[in-house]
Amino acid sequence: MHNELSYAAEVPGLMAFACLTPPTRGGVTALADTRAVLRDLPAELTEPFRRDGWLLTRHFNPLVGLPWQDAFGTDDPKAVDEYAARNAIDVRWDADGGLHTRQLRPAVVTHPGTGDDCWFNQIAFLNEWTMAPEVREFLTQEFGPEGLPFNTFHADGTPLDRETVDLINEVYEQHTVREPWQRGDLMVVDNIRMAHSREPYQGEREILVGLGEPFRP
Repeated sequence: MHNELSYAAEVPGLMAFACLTPPTRGGVTALADTRAVLRDLPAELTEPFRRDGWLLTRHFNPLVGLPWQDAFGTDDPKAVDEYAARNAIDVRWDADGGLHTRQLRPAVVTHPGTGDDCWFNQIAFLNEWTMAPEVREFLTQEFGPEGLPFNTFHADGTPLDRETVDLINEVYEQHTVREPWQRGDLMVVDNIRMAHSREPYQGEREILVGLGEPFRP
């Protein structure tokens, strides 16, 4: 579960999903109410994030993950530096051209329309403990803890333990609703109020997504 682009400086407030081809099995776009998730997570977990935000680190290298050229839509390092400066992203370049980024973002956002506080982030989704164990172990051995393609932390850089990440996902699951896709379905999602996920599937699956109503948390 995650809120779309919640690591960005400007995020979509609205998403529209259109089903052209439903899968033969699975493939649900599940939803979870972020107000309820915030309410039911323990305060000792949420309050530091509410106060200080969450930290996302990313490592772009030619061997694993997404190349920085694809992530930033340019092959010019200066353009990356300029984009990062405009969007509060710290960058560090390796001698071999690899790129490390760090960005601090709010974890709890006030909904611009309703005034409700919402658990709005990708803390669990982009954390190392969401990786398959064998993948995490291999990447850590090959590239070190700082070389993982992505990871999330407390605002001061303190790592999250597996129990914390599992608890966040368990509370998401308690508030998850699912409806199987049918051809022609249109689902409109408030990206601040609702987190979403895509579940495994079999067969062809074609879902178009449009993003709108940009919002700056």
